[in-house]
Amino acid sequence: MNLEQHPCFSAGAKHQYGRIHLPVAPKCNMQCNYCNRDFECVNESRPGVTSTLLTPRQAADYLDAVLEKIANIAVVGIAGPGDPFANGPETMETLRLVRERHPEMMLCLATNGLELAPYVDELDTLKISHVTVTVNAVDPEISRPIYDWARVNKKMYRGLEAARIILNKQLEAIKLLKEKGMVVKINTVIIPGINDNHVGEIARTMADLKADIMNGIPLYHVAGTPFAGIPSPSGEEMKSIKEKIKAFMPLMGHCSRCRADAAGLIGQPQGQEIVELLKKASEPQMTADRPYAAVASREGLFVNQHLGEATELWIFRIRDGKVELKDRRFTPSSGSGPERWVEMVQVLSDCNSVLVSGIGPSPQQVLERADIRVVVMEGLAHEGVEAVLMGKEIPKILLRTPGRCGIGQQCNGSGTGCG
Repeated sequence: MNLEQHPCFSAGAKHQYGRIHLPVAPKCNMQCNYCNRDFECVNESRPGVTSTLLTPRQAADYLDAVLEKIANIAVVGIAGPGDPFANGPETMETLRLVRERHPEMMLCLATNGLELAPYVDELDTLKISHVTVTVNAVDPEISRPIYDWARVNKKMYRGLEAARIILNKQLEAIKLLKEKGMVVKINTVIIPGINDNHVGEIARTMADLKADIMNGIPLYHVAGTPFAGIPSPSGEEMKSIKEKIKAFMPLMGHCSRCRADAAGLIGQPQGQEIVELLKKASEPQMTADRPYAAVASREGLFVNQHLGEATELWIFRIRDGKVELKDRRFTPSSGSGPERWVEMVQVLSDCNSVLVSGIGPSPQQVLERADIRVVVMEGLAHEGVEAVLMGKEIPKILLRTPGRCGIGQQCNGSGTGCG
């Protein structure tokens, strides 16, 4: 690995070497008041946005396909669209698969740092070379208005308590990363009237922790967020802020606010060929041994049951170009804990997808690890089945994905799930 070839950390590499972000981390463990994770928007180029989500194995296969088209990819990163370590199992499995297939590839992560520390040892074992941590203040009183909530070990924190735990977790993680010799970049979102006069102190603290480089990112206006009405810092203000950073540590000055599914050279638009590869990677592959789709339904006409509540699943196939019911199967009995979802994989062993109106994180994780695509939607079963089995796009109005409710309205989320 040549660390000088990382285009995000080395300005000299920006025009020579590309990067690819694998969108395997949808959930987030905090809500920043400048962020709205809209996974479906293809018209925005900013963190928190991706055109689709991938399972770890889909991501590894997608990477292989991209490397056949783009020869100068030097680094593979995971940067959301949520936080990598709010999706720890998916993130780590993806990294393991990539390291196994491409031992020479640089691997990096971008995180808020809240749940990073427990993974540092394994990151070191996998030879993760670069980690970006977003630190917006080193004084909880200043960062308090930046965060709506934070969630750690299933406990919700708000206000000053959330700000304190976020900072403490970030400082702990950065210390551990540097003890392992990893390159650490600090991202700071510059929010006028909140932390713009605090950046020098952030840089001083990060320099004391031996962080390697710092990036000041001007606030980006995202519709529907509490900070949407705050003006972005001017060019002159950003110039002054960058000088404050440079007084303590090296400055990254070529950030392009990359999407969670970015691929290729920094600053260049995503090629249509790569967009198509990403879309194809997210689609279930109907094979001879997995030709069916399962539906959680009360009557077989609509996708209208949460998987945990379904006592049976309706199994569909495509015959002569039309959706046809093959059979109905009982689901494993509830009350058996995690073993229920392992048994569910066996029930669905010949299915490439399962369509549900809702699903918990544990069963979704188990099913996706078994390469069974989980589609959360509401509507006519045959529309969803036809789409997943014939490689068509599911109408977005039917989908219920994180960051978008069933009728398509944007939502920042409360961290407590949908009502």
